Amino acid sequence: MRLSPGLERARAGSGRRWRTATASLRTLPDVVILGTQRGGTTSLFDWLAIHRSVAASTTKEVHYFDRFYANGEHWYRAHFPLKGGSRLAIEATPYLLFYPLAPRRVATDLPASTRFIVLLRDPVQRAISQYWHSVRLKAEDQPLAMALSLEDERLAGQSEVVLAGGESFAHRNFSYKARGHYAEQLRRWFDVIERERILVMESEELWSNPTGPARVLQWLGLASLDAAFPSSNDAPRARPEEEAVIDDLRRHFAPANEDLFELLGRRLWER
Repeated sequence: MRLSPGLERARAGSGRRWRTATASLRTLPDVVILGTQRGGTTSLFDWLAIHRSVAASTTKEVHYFDRFYANGEHWYRAHFPLKGGSRLAIEATPYLLFYPLAPRRVATDLPASTRFIVLLRDPVQRAISQYWHSVRLKAEDQPLAMALSLEDERLAGQSEVVLAGGESFAHRNFSYKARGHYAEQLRRWFDVIERERILVMESEELWSNPTGPARVLQWLGLASLDAAFPSSNDAPRARPEEEAVIDDLRRHFAPANEDLFELLGRRLWER
């Protein structure tokens, strides 16, 4: 029988109070999916969450190391299972890859055993998907070409706001091209976290290559999962993109992609 909305809220509130009261007895995550936004993090999190050896956070995007760091570790632990279990505790917050303060916070606060997964999607398609996601959320009201041309103006000064610990709507929502400069983001993580603790994969490998999801499980030391990997959770698009816009994005990302390929020692998105 379905509970009334009032009882549902009461039960949820009771659960939050219990988790908060027992936070000191709870673990920190074993695995964090760092991003990229619109790169398949939801699909990967949901797929791993059904594994019998995985304990997913109570909220997929906890946002502790970016938006809610002031809430403190006690608040963060309340999202994870009690200590002593054998399952891997995981969470996924795709803003962390792009958020400049996150790497050092994570390196300081999480155990040296915690591992990280980064999914990198072709930055052209990632930028377009973020645009339509922002449109769906009613954060964006400009046509795609105009939104892309306004990005530098919208983001002017926002990095300074974020580095000072402030909130930036523009940094989160209008960073269509900026989030696709993957090498500079990864370097911030590689500077403070050993590379062997970070699995970097093409998002497309998970969606189109049957061995991609299996590679994640193998890297995590998990048994195979008898469930198909979810299809891409892409944002609905009201219209096809103009070829000229796509060409402009390809030219824009070409140098950043070469920087990334050199950093990783392999080329991506060339199948």
